[in-house]
Amino acid sequence: MKVIEFSHEHAQPITLFESVSASSVHIGDGVGEAHVYCIYFEPNSVIGRHQAGYGQLFLVMSGEGWVSGEDDCRVKLTAGQGAYFERGEFHSS
Repeated sequence: MKVIEFSHEHAQPITLFESVSASSVHIGDGVGEAHVYCIYFEPNSVIGRHQAGYGQLFLVMSGEGWVSGEDDCRVKLTAGQGAYFERGEFHSS
């Protein structure tokens, strides 16, 4: 067993994609294209539009926010909802 720390104080700022006030904790990698991150968003934060290098599952654990896909239209998400982005799909959050 391995205990995993992913609280906000372990998060590092996201500097790619013209992101603002978002940070992440790299939790782990699996075989192939399995990568797990916990992302923290401050009020009015953004991860800028970029192309997914692999399939990405985005799950809202608390609060609310938005995501946009290929059409660049924002869709509101609240706790208990999520979005999946295909490899190569342009998206932001």
